[in-house]
Amino acid sequence: MYNVETRQNLELSKIAVKKKRANYKQYIPLYLMALPAMIYLFVNNYMPMYGMKLAFTELDYAKGVFNGEWVGLENFKFLFSTSDAWIMIRNTVLYNLLFIIFGTVFGLTIALLFNEIMNKAARRFYQSVTLIPYVISMVIVSYLGFAFLSSETGFINNSILKPLGIDAVSWYQEPKYWPFILLFVHTWHGLGYSLLMYTARILAIPREYYEAAEMDGATKWQQIKHITLPSLKPVIILMTMLALGRMFNSDFGLFYQLPMNSGALYSVTTTIDTYSFRALMKLGDITMASATGVFQSVVGFILLLLANSAVRKLSKDDRLF
Repeated sequence: MYNVETRQNLELSKIAVKKKRANYKQYIPLYLMALPAMIYLFVNNYMPMYGMKLAFTELDYAKGVFNGEWVGLENFKFLFSTSDAWIMIRNTVLYNLLFIIFGTVFGLTIALLFNEIMNKAARRFYQSVTLIPYVISMVIVSYLGFAFLSSETGFINNSILKPLGIDAVSWYQEPKYWPFILLFVHTWHGLGYSLLMYTARILAIPREYYEAAEMDGATKWQQIKHITLPSLKPVIILMTMLALGRMFNSDFGLFYQLPMNSGALYSVTTTIDTYSFRALMKLGDITMASATGVFQSVVGFILLLLANSAVRKLSKDDRLF
């Protein structure tokens, strides 16, 4: 009896091993397709992590870039010892909060409106057009902005304000307008990505839910409130959490290139990234640049952990990890 059972178990084990090998061979094409992306991820995201060592060392080319003397947190002081420390941190955090709020609300609104377009060809066309700004380089966006905002040849001054009898505005010398300009451009530039994420989730909602709601006499707003928005909650939470993880980062092109690095606008356009770039272009110290990146990454990681902890308590199924 023992020998028979042992043989059966061995045969079953061999069959299981053969199945695993067959399944592994089945997925080889998928692994090969993922290989370029994995190599890119490793080279672009993981290899540079060794450079974090620079944030805690002194720059000494004679000893080698990575062999400088250990100085602890000395390289982080330049971020907080300047009189502009409060301004750049305030701008970075407040702009990101505005971007999260307006980006979410505006993206949701446009996605819901696009969902009401019954013609599939028209819907795809409008979605493609909306996605175009997202793939445009911020350098090109900055020149488009200059075409609108130039004091002498700008479209707004010459084609809108002048015919109305309103004096021309020196847009690149007036800080009070730029919080609104930056918010508008960021929302316009990122709308296509938000629309893509929300629309993909909306299309995954079974049509039976809406048909049942229509049979029960639910209005369009009631369908959105009780079907669409609850289904979009996981996507909204995910995108908000990822945005919170980058709370101390900023779009360099948006805050540096769009305002054309105008000194008159520094009070409303200086963020951690632009300040570090301007300062380090003068100092040329890569260890301080590394310290800035480490600071942003560590704070972003802490914020992501706190956001995930809050989501876990409020809605456990929607947590990131």
